[in-house]
Amino acid sequence: MNALTDSLPKCRTILHGKELIQWQLDSLSIGGIEEVALVRGYLAETFQFDITYFENERWSQTNMVSSLLSANSWLRQHNCIVSYSDIVFSDDAVERIAASPGDIAITFDPNWSDLWSRRFADPLSDAETFKLDEGRVIEIGSKASTLDEIEGQYMGLLKFTPAGWSRIADYLESLSTEIVDSMDMTSLLQNLIQAGVQINATPIKDRWFEVDSESDLLLYEREEKPLTLGT
Repeated sequence: MNALTDSLPKCRTILHGKELIQWQLDSLSIGGIEEVALVRGYLAETFQFDITYFENERWSQTNMVSSLLSANSWLRQHNCIVSYSDIVFSDDAVERIAASPGDIAITFDPNWSDLWSRRFADPLSDAETFKLDEGRVIEIGSKASTLDEIEGQYMGLLKFTPAGWSRIADYLESLSTEIVDSMDMTSLLQNLIQAGVQINATPIKDRWFEVDSESDLLLYEREEKPLTLGT
């Protein structure tokens, strides 16, 4: 993100006149979510929203699974929608994931290739495998060698029931601290699948944005209209 994240976390960069995190808060609110919590790490003191906070004080030594574990108390008590902090999605996506069946579910974009072909000269350089069987994820997160291995693009928007999270927490407790610290979300999901845990997948119908770089922001500002929420 170059200098854009020198003084603010990535989720506080601006897209179409609004911070990424504010896009998320607005979509969650319009989508019917009344309570929101945020796991803080890098530049934690810059967040002043009137929401609940959890802290990952080891953010510089850990990955996103460890950050998620910081909110363990919430996840054990509530049906929770979990989002990466660098994506923008609609309130319809929130409603779809909230209504999805099962204890663990994720959203995906079945029409991902158009956006990825504009973000990357070679979409396969970034896109990962994503395979389904009757609405269940059977493979996710590996390096894809052909487009046939990608039935959609995982977004980073998930749902856990307390029972689903308990299954995940039990699995993580069986691993060493070093493994958990380095684990990303798609690796966790693939490991759960291999352990026989069912993960359901819900397709979205609206546009969404993933911000991995400053060039992503420039592309979206130049070629994409802002999301229209509440429609």
